[in-house]
Amino acid sequence: MNIEQMLNTLTPEIVEKLKTAVEIGKWPNGVALTKEQRQTCMQAVLVWEHKHLPETERTGYIDRGTKEEDEPCDSHDPKDDEFKPIRFT
Repeated sequence: MNIEQMLNTLTPEIVEKLKTAVEIGKWPNGVALTKEQRQTCMQAVLVWEHKHLPETERTGYIDRGTKEEDEPCDSHDPKDDEFKPIRFT
């Protein structure tokens, strides 16, 4: 069985189990994953998600919003950048 055939047999349920195994470092039966198994499982999850899920639902997705690079947030007040000493009363 090659990698493509293996990836085609994955179901959403299997992918969730692989993700959990990667997260906790153990198989469902409690046996610890080896470093190689963890890497292989993570690669399989990422490739499967890339093929089957929209970008916003994939592992590691970061919503960057609609702001342009270097555009400040609405809540940013430049006065907050100034040094303000702490005073104890």
